[in-house]
Amino acid sequence: MKLASFDFEHEGYIPEKFTCDGEDVSPALMIEDIPENTKRLALIVEDPDAPAGTWIHWLVFNIHVKDVIEEGEIPGTQGINDFRKLEYGGPCPPSGTHRYFFKLYALDEKLDLKEGCHKKDLLKAMEGHIIEETELIGLYQRK
Repeated sequence: MKLASFDFEHEGYIPEKFTCDGEDVSPALMIEDIPENTKRLALIVEDPDAPAGTWIHWLVFNIHVKDVIEEGEIPGTQGINDFRKLEYGGPCPPSGTHRYFFKLYALDEKLDLKEGCHKKDLLKAMEGHIIEETELIGLYQRK
């Protein structure tokens, strides 16, 4: 399985539009080679370079199998991010260049989780149900 963006290359810079300095909308994502037995997808977007530890920017799960997630789309059920919101929160590093990991999981079942769950709940629910995973890394530094 492969994850890519129409808006930035793997390990390339994320355009300002998709950050707190711009429109703060999620970028469009392309998914290729999804395993045949996939029932749902899950997406975790996080910044491991945040000063207080890994910062969660977006949790989305129970995404129906699809090969494109459109810009600004809410493709599934959302968990709570570290901004304490049920939405995409774009890159907004306090200093320096940070890495943003878009982690995509192919799952063999729909997850029995409620909207507003935390990352630890999502990871626990996915245990034993991940068929395949992939990631896309984007960079961002504020001007």
